[in-house]
Amino acid sequence: MHDPSLPFSDTEPPFSGDSTAGPSGPVADDRFGPVDVRLDAERGTVAVAGGALPEVRLVRGGGAKPNRYAPIGTRDGARLTLTVDGGPAGIRPARAWIPRRSYRVDARAGGSRYRLVPCSATASRLLRDGRRLGEFTSRGDGSVAADWLPGADPRPQDAAVGYALAAAFGTGGRSLGDLLVDIVDALLPG
Repeated sequence: MHDPSLPFSDTEPPFSGDSTAGPSGPVADDRFGPVDVRLDAERGTVAVAGGALPEVRLVRGGGAKPNRYAPIGTRDGARLTLTVDGGPAGIRPARAWIPRRSYRVDARAGGSRYRLVPCSATASRLLRDGRRLGEFTSRGDGSVAADWLPGADPRPQDAAVGYALAAAFGTGGRSLGDLLVDIVDALLPG
C-alpha cells in the first residue's frame, strides 16, 4: 500500500538504472535543476552531482560494522569518508536509537556546518550553521526529494550535501511518543 506522506509511488521506482547500484537520478530540483543521486548500498557509496552542484561523495570504508538502518551500511563516522567538490569534509552521524533526534547527521564542508535531523516520521530538515534551509524525504533506496523553505536561499553546496546525507542515511524518525503508544498497544489484550 502506498504511503501518501511520501512523494514517491510504491509501484514505480522513482529512477531507472542498474538495480545493483540502487536508484539513480536525475531528481528534478525546483532550484537547482537535475540532480543525479546514486546510492550503491552493496559497495557503500553515495554520489551526488548536477550541472549547478559540486560533486559530493560519501564512501563506507572497509571493516565497517553493517547497519541495516543506514542505507550506506554504517553510522560509524570513523568508517565514512565525505568529499565535497574533491576536497575533504567531515561527517558525524549520531547513533540512531530511540529518540528521533538520535538519527541526526552532522557534516562540515567548506566552512559550513550542516545538520540533517528528522522532523517527522518521513522527513528530515537540513540546517546550515543552525539555519533551516528545507526538508528532505528519502525512502532509503537512493530516491530523494527536497522541499526548500521560501526565502531560505540555499547554495549549491547546501543542496549537494543535503541530497548526499538523505540518500546515505534515509530521512525521518518516529517520535518517542509514537513508540510508547505502540508498546502500550502491543501489551494490551487483543
